[in-house]
Amino acid sequence: MEDIYVQILDMDTKIPEQLVKNNDDSYTIFLNSRLSRDSQLKSYYHALKHIREDDFERESVQEIETKAHTQ
Repeated sequence: MEDIYVQILDMDTKIPEQLVKNNDDSYTIFLNSRLSRDSQLKSYYHALKHIREDDFERESVQEIETKAHTQ
């Protein structure tokens, strides 16, 4: 599996997490510190799902999110 780094940041509450693919092909998941621990875990697993499904290789963000939220 790829290297995955996690940072917990103070973000707008409308943003549960952000996932970035780094230049070295590792990933960084940014979790919102304002969320409950349970919500942070759900956000973390949501981001992991994007990594497992190679979503950074797809072109349509809408297609990616629709698929991620219906499975």
